[in-house]
Amino acid sequence: MNSGIIDIRNLSKYYGKTRGIENINLEIEEGEIFGFIGPNGAGKSTTIRILLNLIFPTSGSAQIFGLDVVKQSKEIKRNIGYIPSDANLYDKMDVHEFLNYCVRFYLRKDIYT
Repeated sequence: MNSGIIDIRNLSKYYGKTRGIENINLEIEEGEIFGFIGPNGAGKSTTIRILLNLIFPTSGSAQIFGLDVVKQSKEIKRNIGYIPSDANLYDKMDVHEFLNYCVRFYLRKDIYT
């Protein structure tokens, strides 16, 4: 492992006997743009939540920047950001204001100012 910006190997997540994802393998190299598309229930959110260490994998492994998403989550989170698809803007808040609002949750305050 440890060759791409994101490396996922045989990643699986089960909720009891229900399959969330099964044996996902993915490598995203520096400079590549990647998006998850697919129907509801395809495992997009489950995979992203594992990468963000919001849920734990049942088996397999994943790395971001060569760092393990479970063991080195704090270090990874210092260098990434996440806005969920269901994030809502306050009334009359434009995108620039929203990004500035979101960045205040992180130590880096200079990103969008």
